[in-house]
Amino acid sequence: MHNKLLIAPLTVVLTFLIATQTAQLSCNSKQKASAPQTTVATNDLFSKYNLDKIKLPPGFKISVFAEVPNARSMTWGSKGTLFVGNRSGDKVFAVTDVDKNGVADKVYTIASGLNTPCGVAFADGSLYVAEVNRILKFDDIENKLTNPPSYTVMYDKLPSDKHHGWKFISFGPDGKLYVPVGAPCNVCEKDEPVYSSITRMNKDGSGFEVFAKGVRNSVGFAWHPQTKELWFTENGRDNMGDNVPVDELNIASKKDMHFGFPYCHQGDTPDPKFGEGKACADYTAPALKLDPHVAALGMRFYTGDMFLPEYKNQIFIAEHGSWNRSTPIGYRIMLVRLENGKPSQYIPFATGWLQDDKKVLGRPADVEIAADGALLVSDDEKGAIYRIIFEK
Repeated sequence: MHNKLLIAPLTVVLTFLIATQTAQLSCNSKQKASAPQTTVATNDLFSKYNLDKIKLPPGFKISVFAEVPNARSMTWGSKGTLFVGNRSGDKVFAVTDVDKNGVADKVYTIASGLNTPCGVAFADGSLYVAEVNRILKFDDIENKLTNPPSYTVMYDKLPSDKHHGWKFISFGPDGKLYVPVGAPCNVCEKDEPVYSSITRMNKDGSGFEVFAKGVRNSVGFAWHPQTKELWFTENGRDNMGDNVPVDELNIASKKDMHFGFPYCHQGDTPDPKFGEGKACADYTAPALKLDPHVAALGMRFYTGDMFLPEYKNQIFIAEHGSWNRSTPIGYRIMLVRLENGKPSQYIPFATGWLQDDKKVLGRPADVEIAADGALLVSDDEKGAIYRIIFEK
């Protein structure tokens, strides 16, 4: 009897201890299982892309948003899908971040076998893609990412020249699609007015016309959020020296403005061959002279709310970096500050992709503003899209 009385409490105690130990083991197992895998992956990517070398103003941080081969031009879909074109490959990608944690969940290949599908633009549920000589349209694309639709050819009369044939495209406030056509050369004079221009057309491909003239090669533009004027970057010609001509930031406030190419560069420098008998005063000078040969590409006005108020409606420019300058330059994100609608400062914002020993860690190609106010930066050299945030 006494033994039974002793065994019963002991059994209860042992049962409690076993249950407690099992719960602790279970709890520890759950902690291990729920360890944030994305944190490890993010740290790995941070190291993989040498983001510890990137210098930003105080309060800003950079991380990897997505790995996308040859990531070049970017545009947002209406449901939060980031579409990405590329210059060196033949594919177009769609990137989603469903849980909105600042790290892409999925990268879809929505088209392949295309001819330098660099430019991407979105309107009315459809994705527009610019090849060298055609504009393609993918209808209802955000609802069909896992089974992309066949494209329709919206326009097929663009020049087929590969030289400066890759394109950045975007829809303007007027609802028209703007498409640049670069000079098919370093510097030349062509009879066809479509060359060295920024053109525009209606969404169905009708109404094609030249909007801006004398533009050697623009691979980035945006409209001022308040004035609705078109601002665009332009790459200067080569083989006139390390410091001449500069790249340009221009404003096209109306149709048929001429920005000088091939007769006049940077607003004040006649071309050695084509500038004879021409006056630079007859052409529109740049709103801002950028540094020489930096390959200024994508640009956006900052319209988000995450950054400090002083960044509102200011310009970020992706400088891809020089390719033949004796001392490399560029490989950075620059900030252009505006005062009374005019550029007042041109200062580095994100640097470090070009190291002091001239080692290149990446080449910014485009910038885009996310819905949460983060700044996305595509890097076609490394095949990544970075995310820059501000934390108070």
